[in-house]
Amino acid sequence: MNALEAIMTRRSTRSYKPAAVEPEKLQQIIDAGRHAPSGGNNQTCHFLVVQNPEVLKKLAALAENAFAKMEVTPETYSSLKMSINLSKKGGYVFHYNAPVLIIVANQKNYGNNMADSAVAVENMFIAANTLDLGSCWINQLHWLTEDAEILSYLRELGLKENERVYASLVVGYAKSEDGLPNRKPLPRKGNEVTFI
Repeated sequence: MNALEAIMTRRSTRSYKPAAVEPEKLQQIIDAGRHAPSGGNNQTCHFLVVQNPEVLKKLAALAENAFAKMEVTPETYSSLKMSINLSKKGGYVFHYNAPVLIIVANQKNYGNNMADSAVAVENMFIAANTLDLGSCWINQLHWLTEDAEILSYLRELGLKENERVYASLVVGYAKSEDGLPNRKPLPRKGNEVTFI
């Protein structure tokens, strides 16, 4: 699969088999993120690669608890509204029970923290697709990056004092008959282009 094909066929996967991702494939995905461009070549992304099922379970419980305390308003972003409503019902697992959650943190006061994190995640998405793995962007820990309980737990896991979560993704084998992600491209209905 060439680079353009990997980009054009990447789709979000939200249902995963419990099978572990092979260490060599996971390392390739992380290396793709580490080789992403960064402002001034600062390379300040910090990748926390969570594979421990107990840690994944605890993160899901902490996120559910935090979201359940929030209220939905007419201005609430649609995906955030979904996280809040599902958390209030109980049993919400923001990481879709994927075997790997890669948290991308960056320095809190660094001007390119979001941009550098986003481009690293995109590189990892493309790498996962070329390796026949599903992936999905995960916003929930970014939305909760200032939650005291979650921040404290992330620090136990290695998040530095001056860092916050700016992006995350999950990776694993799709819960499909052949274990491959859905690669059928979706029609573009936005992202306007103007040639000058």
